[in-house]
Amino acid sequence: MTAMTHAPDLFREAVAALDSVRARPEVLLEPMRAPQRLAPWAYALSCEVTGPADVLASGRLVLLHDPDGQEGWNGVLRMVIYVRAELDRELATDPFLPAVGWSWLTDALEHNGAAFTSLGGTVTETSSARFGDIAGPSRTDDLELRASWTPDDAALRPHGEAFVQLMSSVVGLPPVGVSLFEQRSGS
Repeated sequence: MTAMTHAPDLFREAVAALDSVRARPEVLLEPMRAPQRLAPWAYALSCEVTGPADVLASGRLVLLHDPDGQEGWNGVLRMVIYVRAELDRELATDPFLPAVGWSWLTDALEHNGAAFTSLGGTVTETSSARFGDIAGPSRTDDLELRASWTPDDAALRPHGEAFVQLMSSVVGLPPVGVSLFEQRSGS
């Protein structure tokens, strides 16, 4: 990507809106190198968060801009997310997990008032077993969520806030202002 000063106004407005997102304290959200070949203009944020049971999740939010649009986008901006989270074995065997994972995204977009079209994606469950000299736990279970959608305009703050909410849901953080029962003091 060329310097931001040469970027189209719409793209600069969209990036500024994403940069205005303030994540909750448990969420580390920071700019990262964006993919270079998906669109003429791209911007990306990385995210890491640890939940109350030491559940780890990482993700990225990518903004793409092609002034000419691309087939399937139905617009000139496109949001792309990738989320990966560790799961405990009991949750990993829940047959409703993919639907719940998808609802975390759709609920976050709706709750934050993110206006969009052309939403699509996948939720994938993986289990890995380690053998021999490979260090780490003998088995790990993970959830991956990949999705993309076309925002209605460059006012992307609600989309960025939805991404932070999604990441928080994935690791089991309660909504802002709500404490988990185990965290209450004086009980």
